[in-house]
Amino acid sequence: MSLRSPLRSLCLGCVVALAGLAAMSAEAKDYGQWTPLFNGKDLDGWQHVGPGQFVIENGVLKTQGGMGLLWYTKQKLSNSVLRVVFRVPEPTKAGNSGVFIRIPTEPTEPWMPVNKGYEVQIDHSEDDYHRTGVLYSLTKALAKPELKEWNTMEITLTDDRTVVTLNGEKITDYKEGDPVPEKKRSSEPDRGQRPAAGYFGLQNHNDKDVVLFRDISVKKLK
Repeated sequence: MSLRSPLRSLCLGCVVALAGLAAMSAEAKDYGQWTPLFNGKDLDGWQHVGPGQFVIENGVLKTQGGMGLLWYTKQKLSNSVLRVVFRVPEPTKAGNSGVFIRIPTEPTEPWMPVNKGYEVQIDHSEDDYHRTGVLYSLTKALAKPELKEWNTMEITLTDDRTVVTLNGEKITDYKEGDPVPEKKRSSEPDRGQRPAAGYFGLQNHNDKDVVLFRDISVKKLK
């Protein structure tokens, strides 16, 4: 056996290892770590506008009354992934809520985010433009997964593109300027472009709609 064979194997192993490290470094460069935005104890960093409120029960946020908005005050989001883990106790009866994104300025009332931002819908609606995971009344659901006891929604914001997945299935893939249906109801948002960076918040819809949130985290995209 040639003495060069073990050396060659060792070199090949080094190349593979270095390639693996390079891939890991590239991944670390592209994606940051998840940062929790809700501590499970209080509403530090959050502010509520409009009727109703959010209460904390056993470390979980619970909607109560409405229509109001609980928004995160510490930063605008851009080029990042927002992860929201939620539960709808009675999905076939009631459970309307939403995750608002791309809100251009600090909201002082709940309707500005409707018309100037986007609402990622949480609702058991059979209407493909109003069901969980779509941009409310603007995009058509690409998939219709059944809700679990706890559901993970990830909203990826990259400049002018918004991608929403629900329990790992893509529901929305929207780029600013894509065609959208005309506004049909006063409760639907005004049409128009949204900013690349904006505040985000959670909606408490009304007395009968109860939605629970237990994990709200963000991961920056480099």
